[in-house]
Amino acid sequence: MTGRLIHTGQVVLDLVMRVPELPVPGGDVMASSMDFLPGGGFNVMAAAARAGADVLYAGLHGAGGFADVARAAMAAEGITLAHAPLAGGGTGIVVALVQDDGARTFVTGPGAEGRMPPGLLDAITPTDQDVVYVTGYSLLHETNAKALLEWLPRTGEATVLFDPGPLAGKIPAAVLAGVLAHVDIMSCSAGEATTLADGHVEVLIVREGPAGCRVVSGGRSVTVPGFSVATVDTNGAGDAHCGVLAAELMAGTGLLEAARRANAAAAIAVTRHGPATSPARAELDAFLG
Repeated sequence: MTGRLIHTGQVVLDLVMRVPELPVPGGDVMASSMDFLPGGGFNVMAAAARAGADVLYAGLHGAGGFADVARAAMAAEGITLAHAPLAGGGTGIVVALVQDDGARTFVTGPGAEGRMPPGLLDAITPTDQDVVYVTGYSLLHETNAKALLEWLPRTGEATVLFDPGPLAGKIPAAVLAGVLAHVDIMSCSAGEATTLADGHVEVLIVREGPAGCRVVSGGRSVTVPGFSVATVDTNGAGDAHCGVLAAELMAGTGLLEAARRANAAAAIAVTRHGPATSPARAELDAFLG
């Protein structure tokens, strides 16, 4: 691979709690397990790195113990940091409630990663071999959205991959339209695709869980089948899909085969507990073999 995955999103820490059911308003439930793990943008970057890609984290990261945990995890995956820590900024926390059937529910508290100042990305010049990853979460932070809208027109011939995320419907319409004007591939869940029905991109990948995904391009829709596995945790499955898809595209893999490999990575990921559970490239090859 000659390009890089340039990730413009946010690395946070996930407080992952396994619960039998979600609590009713004013109620409580007892978690059967609890983990504190790097998550958010880390999941996508780890998936791409394990698939063999060079990865640059272009987002912000703060100071303090939580940020140190996030940076150590990125270093362990070989992820390069584009910026120094933001002094006085903490790290965002996501409470992830994972039910026994693998379904997950999030509550997000932003930190330094949500305060990207204008011009932060100016020193980063993508090449035509790079994949620039944009997440819808960035567009919910006013400063991050502004920085991205200023920088995306300068990404040249790089491939821009956009994952709108579960809060897609909360993205301001003008911001979303400004970003979509520069997007080459949008990867989203079926529900997000319905929410963004008016958004037009060159390639749309609709992730459909165990069924695989649909690749829509040039007026043609192709279903790429998924893989039947025993699901224990769907947290991070879409991130695994996006990260491996990006890595495969940089490796020169055709779009449909890249989607098939991304489906396999997501299938492996849901058989494991935790958000960053995408396999290494050799394991993915063995699974497909």
